[in-house]
Amino acid sequence: MIKKIFFLTAVAIISTLNSKAQNPEIGGDAFAHTYSIVARDSVTGEMAVGVQSHWFSVGPLVSWGKSGVGVVATQSFVNPAYGPKGLELMEQGITADEALELLVNNDEGREFRQVAFLDMEGNTAAFTGENCVEAASHINRKNFSVQANMMLNEKVVPAMAEAFHLNADLPLAERVVEALKAAQNAGGDIRGKQSAALIVVGPEKAQNSWEDKKVDLRVDDHQNPVEELERLLKTARAYEHMNRGDLAVEEGNINKALKEYGTAEKMFPQNLEMKFWKAIALANSGRLEEAKPVFESIFAEDENWKTMLTRLPKAGLLDLSEKEVEEIIN
Repeated sequence: MIKKIFFLTAVAIISTLNSKAQNPEIGGDAFAHTYSIVARDSVTGEMAVGVQSHWFSVGPLVSWGKSGVGVVATQSFVNPAYGPKGLELMEQGITADEALELLVNNDEGREFRQVAFLDMEGNTAAFTGENCVEAASHINRKNFSVQANMMLNEKVVPAMAEAFHLNADLPLAERVVEALKAAQNAGGDIRGKQSAALIVVGPEKAQNSWEDKKVDLRVDDHQNPVEELERLLKTARAYEHMNRGDLAVEEGNINKALKEYGTAEKMFPQNLEMKFWKAIALANSGRLEEAKPVFESIFAEDENWKTMLTRLPKAGLLDLSEKEVEEIIN
């Protein structure tokens, strides 16, 4: 009975794939000539897709992922159905290799495709069609696959693989960015660079859809998209500390909140919001005199934060008297 259900589901998926696949002339397919990596952290179980291309907003076309299931990169002359349909098959317990083979074999435009799958066990599978534009190739191993087409040279794919190996001590997202940087340094897309994207999903299925992606960053149009992606990732890490600080405040753990806010501020010392909430935590913990010069430096750059401060007591976010608030403002 189980086999029958799988067979019927697979048939439905293939039917959908074929309905979305263009004919071998590829006249209507979206372009995404690019380099990408799908990868898994063998320690945390997190899975990621990183991609860069000389094409506007490459992320939504190429990168697909679902926590507790796997990730997909579909590129060259893109058939986007590989993303959701590949994830659907892997969610049923089909390995990355089996899922990719099933879909590729039923895609009339397959020789123009480049696709990589990675499942939650770290199994990878990749396909580079014969009609992908030179230089095009892939390297797939346990826990990662790197692939590229329309590159300046044949060094790009090996450079990504080497960078992924050499940066095993980094968190997965940062490790993927290093692989993208290596690809660019090796020559990258023969046309240049324009957009990049990075997603990271977890090892366990998310209870809520909005919790599915741990990292979801896009650079749609930029002169140096990978560099900008790296900057955004650093910013995202800083705000992770801010979020932890907010949670600590809700729990009444001011010391932990100060530690998290302080870490975020060190990462971005010029960010007024990070300074502000650190000062609020100091004030709420009875360290008002320590907070005052911090507030003063913030107000000197932007007086709107004074107005913000006056609104917090009513919202229950600042435990100070009216007199103490006036002292801070004046």
